[in-house]
Amino acid sequence: MEKEEIVTAIESFLSSKKKPVSFGELAKHIPVDKKVLRKVLRELIKQDKIITTKGHFSLNRESVKKVVGVVEANPAGFGFLIPKDGSKDIYIPFFEMQKVFDKDEVEGYVVLYKGKEEIRIERVLKRARKEFVCSISNFKKCIANPVDENHFHDIELSKNQCKNIKPDQLVLVKITKYPTKTQKAKGKIIEVIGNPSESFLSLELLKRKYNLKNQYPKEAIKELNSFLEKFDFQKEISKRKDLRAQPCFTIDPVRAKDFDDAVYLEKEGDDYRLFVHIADVSLFVKFGGALDKEAYERGTTVYLPGEAIHMLPEELSSNLCSLVPNEDRFCLSVEMVFDKSAKLKHYEIYESVINSKARLTYDQALDIITGKIKPPLPNIRETLIEMENLYRKRHKIRWDLGSIDFDLPEAEIVIDETGEPSAIIPYERHIAHRIIEEFMVSANEVIATFMNEKSDLGFYRVHEKPNKDKVQNLLDILSGLGYKTTMPEDFEPKFFQRIIEHFEGKEEEFLVRFLTLRSMQKAKYSPIDIGHFGLASKHYTHFTSPIRRYPDIIVHRIIKSILKKKTLAFNMAYLEEAAIHLSEKERLADKIEYEAIDFLRARFMKDKIGEIFEGIITGIIQNGIFVQIKTILAEGFVSISSMEGDFIYDQENHRFIDAKSHKTYRLGDSVKVKVIKVDEQKGKIDFEIVEEFI
Repeated sequence: MEKEEIVTAIESFLSSKKKPVSFGELAKHIPVDKKVLRKVLRELIKQDKIITTKGHFSLNRESVKKVVGVVEANPAGFGFLIPKDGSKDIYIPFFEMQKVFDKDEVEGYVVLYKGKEEIRIERVLKRARKEFVCSISNFKKCIANPVDENHFHDIELSKNQCKNIKPDQLVLVKITKYPTKTQKAKGKIIEVIGNPSESFLSLELLKRKYNLKNQYPKEAIKELNSFLEKFDFQKEISKRKDLRAQPCFTIDPVRAKDFDDAVYLEKEGDDYRLFVHIADVSLFVKFGGALDKEAYERGTTVYLPGEAIHMLPEELSSNLCSLVPNEDRFCLSVEMVFDKSAKLKHYEIYESVINSKARLTYDQALDIITGKIKPPLPNIRETLIEMENLYRKRHKIRWDLGSIDFDLPEAEIVIDETGEPSAIIPYERHIAHRIIEEFMVSANEVIATFMNEKSDLGFYRVHEKPNKDKVQNLLDILSGLGYKTTMPEDFEPKFFQRIIEHFEGKEEEFLVRFLTLRSMQKAKYSPIDIGHFGLASKHYTHFTSPIRRYPDIIVHRIIKSILKKKTLAFNMAYLEEAAIHLSEKERLADKIEYEAIDFLRARFMKDKIGEIFEGIITGIIQNGIFVQIKTILAEGFVSISSMEGDFIYDQENHRFIDAKSHKTYRLGDSVKVKVIKVDEQKGKIDFEIVEEFI
């Protein structure tokens, strides 16, 4: 063993012991020459990393760098610790991962191994899960394995539990004893789930896998009911600006039930007076209560095809907080006045009560603008046309600042009454979508600016500049597509805007938008206002969707504290922790939604094996090619072993080239592919290339 390995072995062994250990015990577990072991121990004692008492040794826990964070497991068996203080991720080796599960909260200390930082886990602070959906991997020994590939532990069951389980059945296992470095986890079967061959059951498994719950805790519902029994609606109305006579309206997707925002526009000479009314959720969700704690823990609504796992109870999300038509509703309103060129002149923020006069879908709003259908309210068409005018002017301002519009195509999965995917159709974003998006962005910018100027505490939606290595990789790919440019000294949004603009209308447009988006950092939440790179916004936050996003509720509380000149019930430490937690919850929700879509796309393709589709190459790795079907946006993989010819992987130019014929496949190429295999449960599709598409 190298010296560094011996140090790591000593520290790891001592960290697992509550009492000091003898030299003999150390020597038994660390297979090196005893003279070498004694020499390393003396050095560690001199460095104050180890304490010796009466010939016994223990780790000096005061001298090591302690870190608290959340475990992020990798299917390969290692993991990373995501520190709660927001510092960089730290590698967790395989042997340390044996005692923890994905998303467990742990405390550990940092060691250097082969020049790199690693975590040694001392204790688990909070287990992420108690139950796992499993398959039986070994019926003879009765061993269960979680179906989630990030949970790679064997779970030992008592042998009699496997007797009546069939090979294709899944079971719900409750952990009775968590794993250690040397012992497997133990558990018991609490439910036989069945065979995941039907869509509704597979989506149910997805919910179980990520511990998504439709039902709210009884304590939280009891708290809400108690509040509503005592709540005086008329008294609350008297405290607010009364805008119930204003003919405001909502514009949302056709299947939406929770309406966060209503809008209205008045033309005053050359000026535009825009009202953005946002549901006042924080009125009903009191900080620190059972309802608030559950909403914070959920962090966001998770949308699955055909259903939603709401952040808030339905009584709030679909009723009392939802800005349904012809009902009085409480809001936080942003009133903005723009001049004739759409520059913001001034704004006002206040608590209000409104009464929405219409519920429009995006398509209805478009049809009203174009005159295809009769509007449900007098003057609503004129209002929508003026909204379009304001949007176009605001969009030009935003474009001139460098705001990046990736505008990637989306597809909608249509679910039939049996829960099966019956069709996958393009989801078109048109002018009605863009109007609402622009108005929400404007409101978010105003709120962020107000928060930044008026409060020491804030909660922002931030987007950092891209990583230079990722941008260089993008530029290398673009060079292969004929676009030559050099890496700028400092990134500005306009640099990426010009790239997208160059490929607009060309065959490679979709790929370039996709790759440019992939080169960006992920937006996240932060109490520090650093702006939003992608939107080219100096100040930005999330304020406009409090029914489905907890960060917006935090922002509402800060805004109310400013308006009412009241002290907040939380401090900077709370906001720092909330930023990490809620950013993680958002990423998890995205992951779950993508998994559900991948599964349903694969299920939709299961009876299309042998069929041929037009696709575009979206990724190239050493062992194959990723191809996305153009019509339904389903992505599949072409293994290099299935490609006829002697293809060589040209990593530098992101392509495969046939050594004999020089036939080339590169990113952005259109190809025809045949579906050869579908794995529904993993959401994976395998293709083979039939011919290039000309």
